[in-house]
Amino acid sequence: MEANTAAQPGPGAWYRQVPAWLLAVVPLALITGGLVAFAALNAPGVPERAGPPTEELSVERTVLRPGRIELTVRNDGPDAVRIAQISVNDGYVPFSSDPSNGTVGHLSAVKLSIPYDWIEAQAYAIELHTTTGGTIDTSIPVAVKTPTTGLGFFGVMALLGLYVGILPVLLGMLFLPWLRRVSEQWIRVLMAVTIGLLVWLAIDATLEGVDQAGQGSQAFGGPALVFLGAALAYLALSGIDSWVRGRRETAEGEGASSARLALLISVGIGLHNLGEGLAIGSAYALGALALGAFLVIGFVIQNTTEGLAIVVPFAQHSASPGRLAALGTIAGAPAIAGAWIGGSAYNGSVAALLLGAGVGAILQVIQQLVPTIRDHVGRVLYPASVTGIGAGMAILYLTGLLVSG
Repeated sequence: MEANTAAQPGPGAWYRQVPAWLLAVVPLALITGGLVAFAALNAPGVPERAGPPTEELSVERTVLRPGRIELTVRNDGPDAVRIAQISVNDGYVPFSSDPSNGTVGHLSAVKLSIPYDWIEAQAYAIELHTTTGGTIDTSIPVAVKTPTTGLGFFGVMALLGLYVGILPVLLGMLFLPWLRRVSEQWIRVLMAVTIGLLVWLAIDATLEGVDQAGQGSQAFGGPALVFLGAALAYLALSGIDSWVRGRRETAEGEGASSARLALLISVGIGLHNLGEGLAIGSAYALGALALGAFLVIGFVIQNTTEGLAIVVPFAQHSASPGRLAALGTIAGAPAIAGAWIGGSAYNGSVAALLLGAGVGAILQVIQQLVPTIRDHVGRVLYPASVTGIGAGMAILYLTGLLVSG
């Protein structure tokens, strides 16, 4: 009797006879149909919003050409906004727009072209006046002609990326012979220094990303993009690392683990240097970067420590010159790509997302490095490791002062 009862399908068992994909499609179709009907009927029963339209415009990009100022303006608000007049230094000026009527829809952008004989190194205050009387302010602190993106421009950006990315990292990797002469206890301390370096890079990239996201359009999330990029990069690298470890043969020794750690460190530093290149390229395009020898020297000193961090896992294991060169390129070359992007097609939202990706990659690398600093009783934080982490953070902080100075 009990067996017959168990064999009978229970209430609601009909869905077991329906294909699984159809069970998902039907609710999605009903939800989509309901939303479409709600929009087509103009939200029946919902009163119209009273009051003036919400106007939230932000200037994404400013380009200076001889006798002309070009602005790219994006609408962060829910309502369409029409730009009626523009004033420069309290004087109204003519302008043309694309689209031609100067109307900016929700999340869309408009390009404004202002014929104006600006003077190099002068400051300009620009006001955009909408049809409702609203005013959006922007400024040009120092007027400098925006460089054109030709072969010469990309050559300069590549050279800058080489100076501040690849060369410093490769120079830092020259510490490898010295590392192989120190004791295992010192290796743990140096790994702690590496963790400290990466911790400071993560802090610096987070602050820079939040700052970049806060200056431009907030339409795509603003500072939240930094944390979104960090989460996506962390999850992606964690998945890749798990896949790589799963494919390793159990017979592989510690040498493979050292190579994997070095690769992860290189990827994390490379994503950080991509954000660094974005900052360099965008500053160069805006004429806000003093490309002097002292600044380049500051970047070299700061990024040399990144090369040291890459070779620490090889202190007690062999590594071919080709592998070391490849790791150095992975860590440094993104600075060139970042400079190209920043100089030719800079966007604050994209920069924030990429800087966040660098943060997520660095956090994943730190997680991988923590077991390497455990002492003989399994402690992670003990006097030597704490000193190493603090020293790593202090090194990057102090060398960073050379760059900001």
